[in-house]
Amino acid sequence: MRDNAILLLGVLFVSMAAAELWAGEASTPAIVLAPAQIRIKDLADLQGVRENQLVGNGLVVGLDGTGDKSSDLANQELANFATRFGVKISADDVKSKNIAAVMVTAKLPPFVKKGAHIDVQVSSVGDARSLQGGILIQTPLVGADGRVYAVAQGALSIGGFSGGSSGGGGASVQKNHPLVGRIPNGAFVENEVPSFIAREGFVRLRLRQPDFTTVQRAVDAINAKWPGLASANDLSGLEVRVPNSVTNQGQLVAFVAEMENLRITPDTSAKVVINERTGTIVAGAEVRIAPTAVSHGSLFITVKNTLNVSQPEPFSKGETVVVPDQSTTVTEQDARVLVLEHAPTLGDLARALNSLKVSPRDIIAIFQALKDAGALHAELVIM
Repeated sequence: MRDNAILLLGVLFVSMAAAELWAGEASTPAIVLAPAQIRIKDLADLQGVRENQLVGNGLVVGLDGTGDKSSDLANQELANFATRFGVKISADDVKSKNIAAVMVTAKLPPFVKKGAHIDVQVSSVGDARSLQGGILIQTPLVGADGRVYAVAQGALSIGGFSGGSSGGGGASVQKNHPLVGRIPNGAFVENEVPSFIAREGFVRLRLRQPDFTTVQRAVDAINAKWPGLASANDLSGLEVRVPNSVTNQGQLVAFVAEMENLRITPDTSAKVVINERTGTIVAGAEVRIAPTAVSHGSLFITVKNTLNVSQPEPFSKGETVVVPDQSTTVTEQDARVLVLEHAPTLGDLARALNSLKVSPRDIIAIFQALKDAGALHAELVIM
């Protein structure tokens, strides 16, 4: 794990400039990679074009005794459904293990039309053991405004199974998770959600990771293609004026498609992300370290217990006893000091730590110490 983590750290910094190592060692040339050119569509979302979440309470029927046992919600759902067909029944009179109360969720894509199909996901909310073989009966799906936008119904696909006895002494077998299923194309869209590409003659883009430099580069790239159309008021996004010729000729989709395929080089703030649980360290190329010295030394303490048997002399009326023998060994590695000068990068530090052969946990401790000392010019994020 130690060697892999150090190798990973070294690979992350191959694009950084080479620098002199400590004690007059020769510099190691690094491979300098060109900055990545990313499409605007991969960096920003078009305002007004998004999915909408739908949810509904439903009932799954046709289960083979694996439904809810003590769920009042399932019984009430069945009683309400029967009432719609003129059958009057009280929820207290429903005694069935073949039904299960479920929560039905779906995502309504933008620009979807009435009558289109969308996938739905069904999740148990009661104490059912499995939804295997179940069928979801007609369930309205509502949006955040309380309006019904789709209706779901169909057979569940759970991608697994559960079988065997439910008693404490019976054997059972289970594969995957049998309490969550999907119904591909299981809902019909009944109402459309208004979506728009352009409003008031402008197309607005919202950056997924707001940054002043990135938004300005996007503005410059668009204005280089269509002078004077793009502008930005803050770091979160920009707006592009749609020319009248594009609107009059019905070329708005082609205009947006060409705009979002323009490529720019995004910029981000310097950041080091550390996962202490896995020993993973990820850092950006803009991370810099002030001239500093790093010392590393490890102390190993080993305590060993040996059990010895004390055997009495023959006919001495003594007893055989076990006598523990404890030994303690202390081993300390010699500390080495590496001096990093001339505003080193993390690539320099990675090569220095590699020469020390430190473990991922020690690397994390060194980064934290550099941050506390004010030598690490980056945000330190510990997961």
